[in-house]
Amino acid sequence: MNDRQQKGSEDEDTEALLSDSEKDWERQRVSKPGWLTAVTFIITVSFALIGGIFLGRYMLFDKDSVCTAHVSQNTPLLNQIDLSYNVIRFDGSFLKENIYRQQGRPDVDEAWEALGVNYRSVVIPENQAEQAGFGHDQVKINPIHGGGFPANVEGLHHLHCLNLLRQALWYNFDYYHALGKGAFKNDDRILQLHVSHCLDILRQQLMCKPDLGFLGQVWQNQSFPSAFVDFNTQHKCRNYESLRQWAEARQLPEDVPDDFLQPPEKDDMIYAEIP
Repeated sequence: MNDRQQKGSEDEDTEALLSDSEKDWERQRVSKPGWLTAVTFIITVSFALIGGIFLGRYMLFDKDSVCTAHVSQNTPLLNQIDLSYNVIRFDGSFLKENIYRQQGRPDVDEAWEALGVNYRSVVIPENQAEQAGFGHDQVKINPIHGGGFPANVEGLHHLHCLNLLRQALWYNFDYYHALGKGAFKNDDRILQLHVSHCLDILRQQLMCKPDLGFLGQVWQNQSFPSAFVDFNTQHKCRNYESLRQWAEARQLPEDVPDDFLQPPEKDDMIYAEIP
């Protein structure tokens, strides 16, 4: 083979190699967008599936319970009672008195008692104390009687306070003072402090969770129409009956042994007077 033929053969080999390299590069160039498309598709589908799972779980969630847990202080009751809400129209009548507004007498007292205004304490187990907000130096039940912490449901205490304000109204005071039961067993100074305590507890509670609704007005008196506030408004209400039943079923006995409470321990805080 002469030099010219050899040179031609080398050029052909080089061209063949370059052609193969170009083809490989072309295949990579063509296949790369396809690979990116596939990856993009897989990622999109994955996010869609994950989003669908979360959306499905959200739709299956008891949103009342989730929202209540978000806006309430921590409490063991969050997973022990029905936390559902229902729309209820308030009885806001101005002239027509329901049983809760009427003057003191036995059937009126029975109606208030049925709300749980005087339920006894319940027991919060030690493993729920932190969730209930109790410190180590708060009053405990003697371990020989089961241990735990004596406690009262705040919502029921608010109604207890409202009931005391009702009893202390000018048109009820003499009736309940003469009966001498409950708060009226105490002397008038302690009774006054009890009433003012309840008044301010309710003030703080109402300011803590103020109602965001509005009171419209209606026309009254067909002969001479005049505007009057419509207090018969709709509200989204928590299931009070579930709370009441929970507290009723867990009341401590009416009579407990003298050693029912565990004496304060060495490091427990003891206030100089009633806080």
